[in-house]
Formats: sequence, C-alpha cells, structure tokens
Amino acid sequence: MSENKTSQAPKFVYDFTEGNKDLKDLLGGKGANLAEMTNLGLPVPPGFTITTDACKVYLESGAEPAALRDEVSAHLDALETRMGKKLGQADNPLLVSVRSGAKFSMPGMMDTVLNIGLSDKSVQGLAAQAGDDRFAWDSYRRLIQMFGRTVLDVDGDLFEEALEKAKHTKKVTVDTELEAADLKKLVTTFKKIVKKETGRDFPQDPREQMDLAIKAVFESWNTDRAKLYRRQERIPGDLGTAVNVCSMVFGNLGPDSGTGVAFTRDPASGHQGVYGDYLQNAQGEDVVAGIRNTVPLAELETIDKASYDRLMAIMETLENHYKDLCDIEFTIERGQLWMLQTRVGKRTAGAAFRIATQLVDQGLIDETEALQRVTGAQLAQLMFPRFDEHAKADQVGRGIAASPGAAVGKAVFDSYTAVKWSRSGEKVILVRRETNPDDLDGMIAAEGILTSRGGKTSHAAVVARGMGKTCVCGAEELEVDTKRRRMTVPGGHVVEEGDIVSIDGSTGKVYLGEVPVVPSPVVEYFEGRMHAGADDADELVEAVHRIMAFADRKRRLRVRANADNAEDALRARRFGAQGIGLCRTEHMFLGDRRELVERLILADTDAEREESLKELLPLQKQDFVELFEAMDGLPVTVRLLDPPLHEFLPDITELSVRVALAESRKDPHENELRLLQAVHRLHEQNPMLGLRGVRLGLVIPGLFTMQVRAIAEAAAGRKAAKGDPRAEIMIPLVGTVQELEIVREEADQVIAEVEAATGTDLKLSIGTMIELPRAALTADQIAEAAEFFSFGTNDLTQTVWGFSRDDVEASFFTAYLEKGIFGVSPFETIDRDGVGSLVKAAAEAGRRTRPDLKLGVCGEHGGDPESVHFFHEVGLDYVSCSPFRIPVARLEAGRAATQSEGSDHR
Repeated sequence: MSENKTSQAPKFVYDFTEGNKDLKDLLGGKGANLAEMTNLGLPVPPGFTITTDACKVYLESGAEPAALRDEVSAHLDALETRMGKKLGQADNPLLVSVRSGAKFSMPGMMDTVLNIGLSDKSVQGLAAQAGDDRFAWDSYRRLIQMFGRTVLDVDGDLFEEALEKAKHTKKVTVDTELEAADLKKLVTTFKKIVKKETGRDFPQDPREQMDLAIKAVFESWNTDRAKLYRRQERIPGDLGTAVNVCSMVFGNLGPDSGTGVAFTRDPASGHQGVYGDYLQNAQGEDVVAGIRNTVPLAELETIDKASYDRLMAIMETLENHYKDLCDIEFTIERGQLWMLQTRVGKRTAGAAFRIATQLVDQGLIDETEALQRVTGAQLAQLMFPRFDEHAKADQVGRGIAASPGAAVGKAVFDSYTAVKWSRSGEKVILVRRETNPDDLDGMIAAEGILTSRGGKTSHAAVVARGMGKTCVCGAEELEVDTKRRRMTVPGGHVVEEGDIVSIDGSTGKVYLGEVPVVPSPVVEYFEGRMHAGADDADELVEAVHRIMAFADRKRRLRVRANADNAEDALRARRFGAQGIGLCRTEHMFLGDRRELVERLILADTDAEREESLKELLPLQKQDFVELFEAMDGLPVTVRLLDPPLHEFLPDITELSVRVALAESRKDPHENELRLLQAVHRLHEQNPMLGLRGVRLGLVIPGLFTMQVRAIAEAAAGRKAAKGDPRAEIMIPLVGTVQELEIVREEADQVIAEVEAATGTDLKLSIGTMIELPRAALTADQIAEAAEFFSFGTNDLTQTVWGFSRDDVEASFFTAYLEKGIFGVSPFETIDRDGVGSLVKAAAEAGRRTRPDLKLGVCGEHGGDPESVHFFHEVGLDYVSCSPFRIPVARLEAGRAATQSEGSDHR
C-alpha cells in the first residue's frame, strides 16, 4: 500500500486578520501586534504582512521566493476590494505604507516608505478625494524624499537642502507654512534630484514602487547601522525582518488631523499618567525624527477631546491585555483615530523595576514574571553615580529628560568625531539638532546624547533608552550649529567642540563644565546606608529591594566575591556576598613586600630561602587573619601564588640601564647585578604559559607550604577567638592530577602540624582551579585529589582560543566584532560552544568521581548576566565576581532559576 504525501507550500503573506502577538518569529513584532490589535477590534488600517521567512530567502539567494509576487497580488486585490480603491489609480487612489518590523524592536534602524501609490496622475486624484491640494502635494514630496533616500540610495541631505531652500524663498520657518504651489515646485525639484543621482526617473508605476520598497526593506536588515545595532543589543543576525503593507491614513490633512506616540506609563520613570507626544497636521516620521517639536500628549485633550478619550480607553485595553508598558503609534485623520503600531515599550532601568512591582501590586503579573521583566544590566545602570544636587553648577539649558544618568564629556558634533575621540580615551557628549539612524555608532561611543529638537519619542530618546545611555532631548534654547561645530547657549556663550559639558538625563538639565557626582541611592541601599521602607528611601529603592528579595529566595546559585583584603571583603558582604570565591594572594606580595620576594628569588642557599619565607610568613598570616574576621562564618577560597615570578622583579630594560650606568661609573651594585642575572634567568617569551601557578610551588621549595601555614595558623587563631573561619585552599593552573597530589600531600602535612600545635580541628578543604583544557578533559582524575573545582574562565578562554587577552583585545577584536565572528567578546560573555562545553564536561566528569564535589567559577564571567544563566544550567554551586557586580549576579541567578522552573513546567 503506497502513501501519497504532498508537502504544503510555505505561506509568505498573512493578512492582519490572520496573525496574533505570539507569531513574532514569523510576522515580526510590528506585524504580530498589528494582528493582535485587529483581533481585539481596535481601529487598525487594513493591511498584510510579508513574513521573515520571505526575507531570509531573499537575503540568502538574492531573489524573492517564487510564490511571493502572486501572494502579494492576491492580498493586494483583497485589500483594494475592502477599501473600494485601487493602488495608485488616477481618480480614487489607494495609498499604502511599506514598513519594516523585526522580531525585536530596532527603532529607526531599518527602512519605511509612506504614501506609496502616488504619481503625477494619482496626486490629482488624492487632492480631489481629500479636497485639499496642499495635502496631496505634501504627501507626494514626502514619498519622493523617502523613496529616493531609502530605496534609490540618494543622499538625504540633497532633499533636505532643497526643502530648506524652499522655506527660505518663501520666508517661512516650518514646512507646514509652505503652500500647495510651493510643494508642487518642490516635487519637481525632488524628481530632478532623483534623475540626476540615479540616472532614472522617479517610478510612476505604483506596483513597481511597492515591489522596490519591499526589497529595500529586506535589504535594510543588513545595513551597517542595523548590524551595529544588533551587535550592541545582542540580537541574532539571522532572524530577518518582516514587511508590513498597510493602507495609508493621513495625519497631514489639516488641524483636525495629526500623529503621535503614546506610552501607557512614563518610559523614563515608570510613573502612571499621560505620556507621549502629539503633532498636528503631520505624518509619523515627523514625530520620530524629531524634526518638528511636538506638544505633550495631554494637550490632545484640548485639541480633540473625542480622539483623546478614545485613545485613553485603547491604551488601558492594551496595557491590561499585554500586562506591560505599551508603546503606541497612532494617527488621527480628520477626527478618526487609527492605531498604527503597539509594542511592549523600551524603558529605562529605573522604570523597569518600578513598573514590574507596580504590575504585581495591580495583580496583572506575579513575582516570578516581575523578576523576568528586569535584568542585571539594568540593575548595573542603577548603580552608576548621579550628579550632586548641592554642587555649584552652571546650568545653561533644560530639555526633556529622555534617558536618565549623569554624563560628562567633551562636546562633539558628529558621530565620526565621537567615535574617534572615544577610541583615544576621551569621554564625549554627542550634540546634535536631532539624531538619525546614521548616528548610531557615535551614540554608542558617547557618554551621553544631547539634542535641541525632539521629544521622549524621538529617535535619540528611544535608542538611548534601549542602550541605557544618558539622553536629554528637545533643549530648544540651545542653538546647535553642526557645520561650525559649536553650540550657543542663552546669554550668548558659545560652546566649542572639545569644551566640557554635563547632562542630567533624570532632570533634563544641561550644564557647562564638569559637575561632581555622588553615589547612587541603589548603591547606598546595597551598602546598608539606605533602608527600604525608611522615610528617606524612594520608590525605586523599594522596588529594587522587593525584586532582589524575591531573586534571593528563588536562586540556587550562591554568589561569592573576588576580594583580596578585608576592606573589599566587608564591602562585598554588604552587597550580599556569601563568601569569597577568589582571594588572589599575589596582590599581597606587592608594595613593601616586593623586596622580600626579590630576596626569595635571589636566594642561593636553602638557608637564605628559608629566611625570606620566615619573614613573609607573619605578613601573610596577618592578611588572612583580617580576611577571616571580615568573612567570619562564610567560605573564603584562597588561591596560592599564581603569576610568574618575573612580575615581582624590576623591568628588564630599566634594570639593564641602571646596571650599565653603574658599571660606567665603575660602581656596580652587587645586589642589582644578581637581580639582573635573576631577571635574565627567569625571562620567558610567553610567561603566562610558563613558570607560574602550581609549577612555582613545585620548583620553589617552601613557597606554597609557607602560604598554607599562614592560612592554617590564621584560621586556628580565629577559632581560638570563638570565630568561624571557613578557609578553602585553591591550587592554580593544575594540568595533571600528579601536580595536585604532590602539593596536596605537602599542604596536608602542614595543616596537620598546625592542628597538632594548636589543638584545633581546622577542616580546611583543598581544591584546584580548572583553567587549562587538559585539566577540564581529565577532571575525573583531578577530582580524586580535589574537594572543589573553581573554573578560572579568564585563563580557560585564553588557552581554549589561543588568545593572549592583553594583546588581542586591542589588536583584532574590533574587526572580529564588526565582521560578526563574535557577537560579543568571549572574555565578556562565556563562549558556550567552546569554553562552555569544557566547563560542562569537567563538571560532569568531576562529580562522577566525587558526587559531593563543590563547583564554582571565579573568572570575570561570574558577574556577567548571560554567563550566570549558563553556570546555573550546568549545575555549578556558586559564581564569584567583583564586589560591585554581586547584586547583578544575585539578580541573574534568581532569573535563571525562575526561567528553568518555567521550562520544567512547559
């Protein structure tokens, strides 16, 4: 019996009535949400969405899928029937917009074209249809301008200069004051620009316009600015974008029309209220581009009360439906409200925490969902300093507080300079009249962004909030002259490029010079100087406290600190550290003790070496006494000396010069001659792969045993003082179990001697760092001699990749990131496929040998949010990071636990 199977052809086009908000992978965020609003019965202009699958085919093959044209035609026919109009017909034209819409919001990074279908013939029909010649010619010039720039790749400045010239000729300041005759002339000028720059006429066939615009949107997925934004936001590059074809509604039909952007809550603070921008007699790009200053959304109530009331009701519907802050784009066409887009809105870090707890209190989400609504990166932003409000400061302007933070830097007036100066180590503030997507690289490089135009929904504001970058927009009293590279402030003072300015994204204030900063209240909370619920604690601190408390209850991973002295240990403990995961003892050998180390290295006899070690012992012991006192009752993992000995010796070139000068004076210093010989003897071409770590302990007798004795005696003393020291001794750079066994045998002997001498049972555990590939691959053997593993992912990344971090980050990492070889530096976020595979394999192998093996990580990845999730997944017991990153790790450990619970339930 044979079976007849037919595979169904893929569907590349969906009507807005067919999708829903859960189809973001296929329809993109915009298309999925347009479909969702349509399903909710909200006023959405009819249209259809071309899927991300179609985009992927186009990008991979260079051609649209064979079936796409026919599917688009079928949906266009249905749209024309529904609207009672034909695309671009002369007497009653249907016009459409063609808009990008990826799964993840990428504001302004990809292309949009409005008013498609207008031509020399249909513009007359539109004028008759609307009863407004000016509106029709304004729409036509907008189409040629957008189409020329985005589809035909004409320099946008050519259109802007022509528009400015038309306004200057008419002696007006804004484009709304140009009349129909002026706009008709401008259309002729724009068409000439297209012809001159492209060698072809502006296309008059409406279907050709639409097809070319669809291809342009597909191609905009891989523009430089889009790729840069994806790298910055860690958005995968293989998702592609959907394309939304939507029947046009017009906000530029006169004073009873307009366009705007609204938020159901303030995206900067999280407070509830009426937030957004509105612009009468305008199309959507005027608001987003910031080229005309808007009025606050609340003023719409006075301008058009019926539309305002309808909008408020829709906003409440959407927030309750999405259970989150919604960002909404709308147009009013002669009193009729239309919804053009909604999405879960980007927000500042402070707003994210406030909104999450507000929604819990309103019963819209539970604590588990609230924890998923915030991130460690946002928490880190809240810990940055802020301006001292009591400091004397020269305020010269005030704009809209678009994205909070305290940013200080040299004023620069273009993105190229921002990037160039930033790479030279300068802190800069990017100052523009308004930003556009081409400014993205400068916005990333700058400490903050200042614009004289635009509002909370302008390009600068939206992108800055997404990046957590300080931003002040719409500072109208500042006159920005980008060509002369200067800014004039009230009173006539001129800020030249390179002058220091300070901007406060929380208040919108702009200052000349550098304003002092003070600690964040969130840091004060973590340090115990501000208590949640106290009179002086603000609602942000309360929100952070609530979410952190829940994260701590949910997380399985413990969080320790990398700390080398009592001061750092105490601070780490205040920040919530549950012990020390890495105490680097090499830091204790610097400063005044360097001379003792030099004597140790120069020792020719056992007696000389033992004398040096004898002098170092009490100093090391005191280090551990202080550390165990600070961390009493919590584990302290002490790593024995790790770096190569040459790091404790003078620079070979400097010492050679000193010796040569002494010899020329016939007065050579015997100790310096011996030191130079030692430096030459210990010199290595690649010291990070040479005599260091456990190799030192094996080659220099007594070095590790001195450190172990210091640890044991300090622990015994702490116990005698009724304390609870919990020391763990970590052997670095082990590559084979034999190395660990030899060092362990010597250490066990020393510990036994101290226990016998003090009558104390110390219970010291001994383990190792897994930081070499061989150690990871033989972890089952090494676990025979180790009670714990701590993954040293800094060195493990270097040795797995064959990178020297000190060299490669400055030499070729930038090129690797730009070419997409890395999405992010493997030293910043763990390489799951390579380094991560070794960590996972070593953890599993170690526990097969020793089921109670304690596993942790002490490289810098221990405080990286994405890496923390990986360490949770592979079953480590703890992460260790710098004190400042402990709250971030605690939060992400809680998020990782609740995410895995959700996966288990599914």
